[in-house]
Amino acid sequence: MSASDSEAAGTLIVLEAGADAAGLRLDQWLAARLAPDLSRSRVQALIKQGAVSVGGKVVDEAKRRLAPGDQVAIDMPEPEPAEPEGEKIALDILFEDDELIVINKPAGLVVHPGAGNWTGTLVNALIHHCGDSLSGIGGVKRPGIVHRLDKETSGVMVVAKTDRAHKSLSEAFADHGRTGDLERAYDALVWGIPQRLTGTVDAPLGRHADRVRRAVVPEHREDARHAITHFTVLERFGAEQGEFAAASLVECRLETGRTHQIRVHMAHIGHPVVGDPDYGQAFRTKSNRLPEPLKSAVKAFPRQALHARLLAFRHPATHLIMRFEAPLPRDMGELVEGFRNL
Repeated sequence: MSASDSEAAGTLIVLEAGADAAGLRLDQWLAARLAPDLSRSRVQALIKQGAVSVGGKVVDEAKRRLAPGDQVAIDMPEPEPAEPEGEKIALDILFEDDELIVINKPAGLVVHPGAGNWTGTLVNALIHHCGDSLSGIGGVKRPGIVHRLDKETSGVMVVAKTDRAHKSLSEAFADHGRTGDLERAYDALVWGIPQRLTGTVDAPLGRHADRVRRAVVPEHREDARHAITHFTVLERFGAEQGEFAAASLVECRLETGRTHQIRVHMAHIGHPVVGDPDYGQAFRTKSNRLPEPLKSAVKAFPRQALHARLLAFRHPATHLIMRFEAPLPRDMGELVEGFRNL
């Protein structure tokens, strides 16, 4: 049975490592055995998903070395749908016309389908809402998407409904407003109080050692990407409490748009976003210094306290500047209010 047949059927592939496999990486050996049906990147993804076992034990490291006689099994998942389908998911629409739609994305909503999130995404909701008008705009998997927000980040997003709008908005976001009319501002509740009321973080981002998160890296590294964040302290909370309980509401404006940029940059300068599960773990114990009920509220807050408050851009058809703001969502607003009452 070929790998492609197995993948279509969602069945099990079992292989035995021969003498020539001694010392080889698991992903390297599997990719060679299953070529051309499965690429090495596809094999690595399957390992990461827990679909590969050696000797009956699931292996989650692609670099695991093989020995002659090892029994390697791949539990091929059922194929995912080639195209996302429309789903009736409520949208908070701030504006809509024939060219584009602007929404206030809630925390918890994934923007487009991907591994582990093939349904229930913003794209599924948009396909249902817009119908055929969204078909093919910007690609099958991400129709209309010109920028995105992390799953747990709330706030304003714009989606293109025509090729003209997609081209215009994509160019604006690629330029990040340096020479055009794009304007974006995020509100972030961060730990501590920055020494300066305004500042700029100019630090390249690349892959973290775990290859999942992002990190500030040396500029000469191959994966380093230029990244600049400008911040302004809007409010300071608990200054008299000292560094252990203080926090700030900060406005962040992006000059570049890298994955997790605000979250990584604020953590880099010692002020991670409150509730950030990836970049604020070292600050989790700070909540123990807070009085009740704020302490419990911070511990229970399920996401990073980051909100895309403002988005402004030039309309691709009318050429008028359009400006949209979304107030803090209820959960983040209540958290900020709790810090105000310190």
